[in-house]
Amino acid sequence: MRSLDTAAAAELTSVAAELLADHGAATSPELLADLPGACARLSEEVHDALRPVDTADGLFVLRGLRPDDAELGPTPGHWSTVGDAGALWDVILLLVSTSMGTPIAWEGQQDGRFVHNIVPSPGHESAQTGASSSVLLTPHTEDAFHPGRAHLLLLCCMRNHDHIATTAASIRRTTLADGDIEQLRRPVVPILPDDAYEQAQRFSGRPAPVPTLFDTPDGLTMRFDPAYTPLDEADGTWRAAYRRLEEELARVSVAVSLEPGDVLVVDNDVVVHGRVPFDARYDGTDRWLKRASARVEGRPTRPPAEHDEHGYGQAARTPWAV
Repeated sequence: MRSLDTAAAAELTSVAAELLADHGAATSPELLADLPGACARLSEEVHDALRPVDTADGLFVLRGLRPDDAELGPTPGHWSTVGDAGALWDVILLLVSTSMGTPIAWEGQQDGRFVHNIVPSPGHESAQTGASSSVLLTPHTEDAFHPGRAHLLLLCCMRNHDHIATTAASIRRTTLADGDIEQLRRPVVPILPDDAYEQAQRFSGRPAPVPTLFDTPDGLTMRFDPAYTPLDEADGTWRAAYRRLEEELARVSVAVSLEPGDVLVVDNDVVVHGRVPFDARYDGTDRWLKRASARVEGRPTRPPAEHDEHGYGQAARTPWAV
């Protein structure tokens, strides 16, 4: 855990409020363009707290920020109805992600927004997306289907009255046999777009197989999404190695129950994340997270072959090229 003291939290909140007041909306292209300059004005203390993940656990919780529950209003029933609710927190999360890398957005997800709202939605209870509730959200790499996926995933808690846990597991805490690692380095089956990317699911290009594990100078990294991986297309030896990886990730998994204002920062190359099941009430008090993604340029965590992937027609956007 990393903590912002009262002064540091106030500074970060104040800079976000100034940006929002100057530009009127968290989605403003002018606000997005001003993010690097605003980050440059933050104090050394804030920058130190906002440095990227730097442990084998592959995650940390930033604590010290405090949203006003009443000011937020009720938890929306769908991301598309959020409007400007929690807009200050969109900007705070953008400042945090810009301090660590370059925020990215997807043309095919939540209208291309750089900050997504994760809320349980009626009719999606059993889906393998952030809108689900009644099922286990299977541990996965965020946007595993795409070569331009984020290096860092950030989840900011707006509301979590029921203490619903996010799960996380680091590949660098697992114990895998050399033979299993060798199998999972092989590009055997593809990872398909998840249900949040309807346009990508209609892409006509042929899915290409991708490796699950990679070697890097810092250790193993991972690309993993079993809910959207056609495992039955793989040979038995590979499937057995994949199953043992699933078992190891379950063994080392930790449960993180976020409090309002907490920002969970996850190394998306090292850690898979998910969520435990819960009963959504749809009464305005349900769990509400805001999500941002960031890339860190020059990071040696992706194999060169990924440059040739089509990404199912999806393109990542950056704030300075909107």
